Amino acid sequence: MQFGVQLGAVAPGLWGAVAEEADRLGFESVWVPEHLVLPVGAAGSPHEGSDHPPIAPDVPVFDAFGVLCHLAARTTRIRLGTCVYNIGLRHPFVAARAAATADVLSGGRLAFGVGAGWLRAEWEAAGLDFDRRGARMDEALAVCRRLWSEPVVEHHGEHFDFGPVAFEPKPAQRPGPPLHIGGDGAAALRRAATVGTGWMPMNHTLEQLPRSLARLGELAERAGRTSPIEVTLPGARISRPAEVEAHARAGVTRLIVAPWARSREALDGLRRFAAEFLG
Repeated sequence: MQFGVQLGAVAPGLWGAVAEEADRLGFESVWVPEHLVLPVGAAGSPHEGSDHPPIAPDVPVFDAFGVLCHLAARTTRIRLGTCVYNIGLRHPFVAARAAATADVLSGGRLAFGVGAGWLRAEWEAAGLDFDRRGARMDEALAVCRRLWSEPVVEHHGEHFDFGPVAFEPKPAQRPGPPLHIGGDGAAALRRAATVGTGWMPMNHTLEQLPRSLARLGELAERAGRTSPIEVTLPGARISRPAEVEAHARAGVTRLIVAPWARSREALDGLRRFAAEFLG
């Protein structure tokens, strides 16, 4: 089991110190949340249940790749992830450039978590069709992967259209940074099976995971894939080794944790967690 740290669960002013300490302690990765804009009066939630309200519009939101480049300069080993980046809200030139920059400056440590998005009002504020977000995401991913790996790219699609372009520098990781596909539905499983290094379910219980992972395996086999697919579970609440073992049996390969109750307790919480679970 690999352990990542959810920076979205701590005050942004501590992100640098938490990333540095997580790097020193041996955590595998740190992950930052991402939104483009938070409209006032937005409704909905990425999580099931009425007890999960939408994000308040005055929550501080930073550019994810600006943060990751900053963290890259403050760390040496730990992987730097987005959990998750709403790639469909950007032109693929913007997304591919930001990801390549972070990957190069970090020495190939970017873990690119991407999702189709859940906040309709955010898409509408950007003047984009929320109901077509899946198709736009698929096309954006296809363009980004080509920009990262091909010397010249030309594309004529439903959402993006451009003549021959060059794109340099390429990411440090070839043929591009690993894609961790966020989401719970059939489209997310398809993307994870075909283009993803990993899958990041958002609303799956441990009991639900084996069935979805069996389906993921079927889709991967149908696509001719032989490499394993990482399974990352954000927001994991882990207090005992037996809970880690239960997640591993269910097929999880990475847990993103926030072992503290208040931001001021984050560094001590990391140290306690590392002592118990990292050895």
